[in-house]
Amino acid sequence: MVALNWKLVIDTQDAPALADFWAAALGYEVEDPGPLIGRLLAAGHLTEDAVTEHGGRRVFRGFAAIRHPEDPYDEVSGIGHGRRLLFQDVPEPKTAKNRLHIDVHSDPGGLDVLVARLETLGATRVRELDKGPAGHWWVMRDPEGNEFCAA
Repeated sequence: MVALNWKLVIDTQDAPALADFWAAALGYEVEDPGPLIGRLLAAGHLTEDAVTEHGGRRVFRGFAAIRHPEDPYDEVSGIGHGRRLLFQDVPEPKTAKNRLHIDVHSDPGGLDVLVARLETLGATRVRELDKGPAGHWWVMRDPEGNEFCAA
């Protein structure tokens, strides 16, 4: 059986900003939909109100995605065909603990460096967990309050 392409969709309040955080945290690339947006606008398939600007690029309003830098992607649309996170704005705020979260793993012995780097990107520490022989890790929050673990 061949591995499937997948994407994890994360509800947000500011999709482009959270995509920037997670791209930096994971070493992923932010997808650039600018060329696709240009074609869709020119063909009349998209209106200007569906588009905004972020980081000097045109993006779909309320959406942003990141992809693993080694995975294939469509050069016309910029959409990744492998490991991918899609961020989409939703009207309601986050109100409860995540039912699914990302674990970010450090190199052996590098947890302190990883946690410090994530904090410089906008993450916050919540609590440290000690799992005995399995080691310890930090429960953290991204800039929108979504929990994740650094191990």
